[in-house]
Amino acid sequence: MLAFVTDLDEEMSRYQPPLTLTAKMLSLVADISEQIGQLSAGDDSRQTPQLRRGNRIRTIQASLAIENNTLSVEQVTAVLEGKRVLGLPREIQEVRNAFSAYEAMPQWAPGERADLLRAHKLLMYGLIDDAGRFRQAGVGIYRGEQLVHMAPPASRVTHLVDDLLKWQSASDWHPLIVSCVFHYEFEFIHPFADGNGRMGRLWQTLILSQWRPVLAYLPVEAVIREQQDAYYAALSAADKQAEATPFVEFMLQALNLALAEAVQSESPAAL
Repeated sequence: MLAFVTDLDEEMSRYQPPLTLTAKMLSLVADISEQIGQLSAGDDSRQTPQLRRGNRIRTIQASLAIENNTLSVEQVTAVLEGKRVLGLPREIQEVRNAFSAYEAMPQWAPGERADLLRAHKLLMYGLIDDAGRFRQAGVGIYRGEQLVHMAPPASRVTHLVDDLLKWQSASDWHPLIVSCVFHYEFEFIHPFADGNGRMGRLWQTLILSQWRPVLAYLPVEAVIREQQDAYYAALSAADKQAEATPFVEFMLQALNLALAEAVQSESPAAL
């Protein structure tokens, strides 16, 4: 029996999310890496506090808009400046929570379950009763009336999340690939009663920012918001193929586009 347990533990430690590496992925990774080099090169004064704050606001507004928050960039800016805003109290709370979570991001380790729960508690404070705790019931994801994904049972959530976090920390895959796979697998597990989408996007940003700090302020969520149907289609395609490949390709394209926009907007000619 002890030998069986040891073998099982060893098998779990070798957990690898299913993925087919494609030529498209490798090409996108090369393009993204080149653009990160351009963004990071030269005078760091281009990454001004005002520019970083503006990108952070765009990130928050877009990530929440994907979850049906109706506040505009201007309204989000006003909320964060402490001004009165005509809006639903829940939507205003979502903005404050998201800003707190993104600001706290440098304190967290991407592979720590305790940090993941702390992030969720910040992100969903005052919005759900189970902020900072894994779900205790089954959950299905719907688009309109249609069930598009039935998440694993609640009894498996902690184990699945721990496997994913352990894999993320130990993987020798490229960090760009790792971050995208993590995002997909996290959405597949759907570990929380609410807030999974914004948590998945936040945690991918955390993983990327630990690799290249400049990516902490890249508003890739704005690209996702503009291509929201394609984002959901990529999640659905990955579910059908039982591997993250379509979603990884979509997210790498979104990162590449967000970086291209950032390089353009921060070039000397644009400033």
